Amino acid sequence: MTVGKRSLNIEYTGEIWKEGRTFIARAVPLDVMSCGGSAKQARDNLREAVALFVSTARDQRTLAAILRECGYRRTRSGWQPPQMLAREHVRHAVNA
Repeated sequence: MTVGKRSLNIEYTGEIWKEGRTFIARAVPLDVMSCGGSAKQARDNLREAVALFVSTARDQRTLAAILRECGYRRTRSGWQPPQMLAREHVRHAVNA
């Protein structure tokens, strides 16, 4: 991803699912979301949303704090994402 004049490589897990006729895409652990009429469009829109999110955070000088809050850690080679330990589909009955 290119942000301004500097390039920042950021890793995240992309999740895509369908709600009705709309495809929803989410970047984990950044918790940035977007959507589109197809999985490809949702994925492309998510890339743009992540780029805008990072660019805005950089401009506001909050990017490092946000990435740390999302579990990233700074290394010599850049920002490393948190290691995902599990991804589970859970069905839980609750009293409502």
